[in-house]
Amino acid sequence: MTAADTGFATSVKGPIGRLGGAFMMSRYAKAAAVQHGLTADVWSAYFVGRCGVLGDVDADVVTAAAAFYPADVVRLAWDAGRGAVPPAAAAARYAQACQEWGRARLAGLAGAGRLADLAELVADGAEVTGLPLFAGWRAMPRPADPEGRAAQALHVLREHRGGLHALAVVAVGLSPRQAVLAGSGGEANARFFGWPGPYEDVSHLAGLRTAAEDLTDRLVAPAFEVLDRDEQAELAGLLEAAVRQVSAG
Repeated sequence: MTAADTGFATSVKGPIGRLGGAFMMSRYAKAAAVQHGLTADVWSAYFVGRCGVLGDVDADVVTAAAAFYPADVVRLAWDAGRGAVPPAAAAARYAQACQEWGRARLAGLAGAGRLADLAELVADGAEVTGLPLFAGWRAMPRPADPEGRAAQALHVLREHRGGLHALAVVAVGLSPRQAVLAGSGGEANARFFGWPGPYEDVSHLAGLRTAAEDLTDRLVAPAFEVLDRDEQAELAGLLEAAVRQVSAG
């Protein structure tokens, strides 16, 4: 039975999304922004850190990879960020922030090393076509400690799903703006991402938004087929334990 048959990929998307992105709003990521002098605009530190794995590219390349942000917002933030720090250095520092978050929040988690092993096994076997951020982050050096390695591996898996979701959104016929507005965050998310109002009624797009999510699940599922049923159950249990620990902290 495949990952698509069991719904495993769907069942773990919440924990991976939560754990893989938690460091981005943490004090560790903020410290990286302070170090680079990028505190005036939160997006500058975010884009040059997360997308620095793409190299010193034009802002349109970052817009294409990040997918859900207005091009003008990306250009202003990216150009400010890479003007302050080389993208490769920013990405390395962002990875450090991710690892530091893992060492702090996953400290004492039984099986942290095994969580890293299983997540890396999935990531290393996944297809990279159409997923530049996933490919870039998968190629980043991995730390030796289990907690830091687990945090970074989960971030890599989050980039895997995020990239495939962007492809799914395009495939069903939604624009990035429509996808954000039709998502669970609605107008609040659109404002946060930098999309200007007034905001159109997108209630008629709910079906397409659901279709994009379902397609994402189907695209992600094959990556988990590298795990057998016992390993899938083990990964699910470790993710559950990690979420509990992070929530309690």
